[in-house]
Amino acid sequence: MGLSPHLAQSALEQGYTQATAIQTAAIPLVLQGGDVLATAQTGSGKTASFCLPLLQQWLDSPRAVLRQPHALILLPTRELAVQVGCILRELAEGLPRKLKVAVVYGGVSINPQMMALRGGADIVAATPGRLLDLLERNALRLSSVKTLVLDEADRLLDQGFADELSSVLERLPAARQNLLFSATFPAEVSALAEKVLNQPQRIAIAQTAATAPDIRQRAIEVDAGRRTLLLRHLLQTNDWDRALVFVASRQAADRVADKLQRNGVSAAALHGDCSQSQRGQALADLKSGRLRVLVATDVAARGIDIARLPLVVNYDLPRSPADYTHRIGRTGRAGASGEAISFVSADCAAHFKLIEKRQQTRVPRERIPGFEPTETATPSALPADPDGNGGIKGKRKSKKDKLREAAALQLARED
Repeated sequence: MGLSPHLAQSALEQGYTQATAIQTAAIPLVLQGGDVLATAQTGSGKTASFCLPLLQQWLDSPRAVLRQPHALILLPTRELAVQVGCILRELAEGLPRKLKVAVVYGGVSINPQMMALRGGADIVAATPGRLLDLLERNALRLSSVKTLVLDEADRLLDQGFADELSSVLERLPAARQNLLFSATFPAEVSALAEKVLNQPQRIAIAQTAATAPDIRQRAIEVDAGRRTLLLRHLLQTNDWDRALVFVASRQAADRVADKLQRNGVSAAALHGDCSQSQRGQALADLKSGRLRVLVATDVAARGIDIARLPLVVNYDLPRSPADYTHRIGRTGRAGASGEAISFVSADCAAHFKLIEKRQQTRVPRERIPGFEPTETATPSALPADPDGNGGIKGKRKSKKDKLREAAALQLARED
């Protein structure tokens, strides 16, 4: 695929024994130097698809007296930035040149990151907000960047990052290679992607029966106020050693984790209000098995790789089908099997049907003895609209706020 013997051997030593479909397709195209837009399912090896050719391009570049960033990787979350930085460093361990990777993100003091950038860096992995802070302080220059990577590109291109991304793009050389990687590319961000790319090569790895992740999807009907009891029951009656539970809000993450802890289940919360040390420790504890349940907002839905995680639970349903794909993709990764359970209350039944429709799948409804639902949908519950767009992000007024309000109401019922 165009990799040097040193880099190929380093990849082998890190466990990359056989290239996946996205790696086989993307690595040669990236090495050709043109723009690439690549989509492939979660857990298919997208990170190595850009890390390996970035390292090869760096090896092939002239050695500068002062390190200037050869590549910039933008990521939507701190955890993903740290993870990509670790993968780059591991792959570079056996190379004949010493690589310096700078990983920068918000939520922590900027001073250590500024100190780490003294003397430059070869590759920078960054969240957009902190990158702009460093640029404003002249701690970093982007004039030498040859390649820009947007990892989880659909998230970076949506409205939440639009202004920051535009500011970063203005500071980059006009002549550069652009690489966009993601598991999903909703129609609403495709037009924005075209503004970043220049005559891109497109890669779309279709999911087949042979390549589809081995994820058993389940939908359990339950009253909103009994979800925590049901979660505890499922954990007690099954042998899952670890579980990642997704909720709609930071308050819900704290509350559910606290209730599990008080009932003898080792649990912790992960959300945007946690300090970086808390976030890092919670993920490390889940990966190592010291923690059985991590209750998280969608900050943990993107790109985070937790080896052989057996269970994902949608305690609250995600806002959109794309978010559903990313959430359940935390299990069933790299050939392992997994289970994804969604709790479906009366008020969110219509929304789950829309997720099924966009996923082109049908998940049979289950009822657990002793937890059969008794509630009916309230008048304020979101119905499916005639064109099938109801409940999908960007199609209705303040859907995110409505879901947060509904989550708050459901938590109040539990009290």
